[in-house]
Amino acid sequence: MQSPVVVCLDMEGVLTPEIWLELSEKTGLDDLKVTTRDIPDYDELMQLRLEVLSRQKIGIADIRAVVETMKPLDGAVEFLARLRERCQVIILSDTYYELVGPLMKQLHYPTIFCHTLDVDDAGRIRNYVLRQKDQKRHAVAAVKRLEFRVLAAGDSHNDLSMLHEADAGFFFRPPEAIGAEYPQFPVTRSHPELMRHLVSAGGLS
Repeated sequence: MQSPVVVCLDMEGVLTPEIWLELSEKTGLDDLKVTTRDIPDYDELMQLRLEVLSRQKIGIADIRAVVETMKPLDGAVEFLARLRERCQVIILSDTYYELVGPLMKQLHYPTIFCHTLDVDDAGRIRNYVLRQKDQKRHAVAAVKRLEFRVLAAGDSHNDLSMLHEADAGFFFRPPEAIGAEYPQFPVTRSHPELMRHLVSAGGLS
């Protein structure tokens, strides 16, 4: 008998735009354009972001205001709904619970595992708190131990350990260099294409 399937998806770049890129567009701050596609070391990336936020006096309310204007990627809501009809889905993201509420509402509240921010009484972001280091890989490994077959999809460096740990992993619109460096993970360019790969790999009807 085939094991039931759980699909683990990255959020930003797969289902939604990048929050930090949207913030960069709204503020005109080029330093916030950098993502895990550019700096694979997550701590280095977040320290850069925190320094910019502090220097520019950007607080949690300012970022939330930007997130409130954001919408999921075209086709993402329908893709996620169809996928959840076929199997369990968990969003594994390096974003923060304090920011994602408006996007989760538009995606009809899927399960998401992410991190938290340390915010003071004035709304200044003092630090970030990882829920667990390398949480995407650990989450996939834990679900596999529960006797599920796990499929995963992501778009960047911080998704690699998740893709390696999964029974089958796929890229969704990755930078060309990353896709070329890891050819074992098929590259998909649209949600229908990703759905076809997931259905095939998971034996989903």
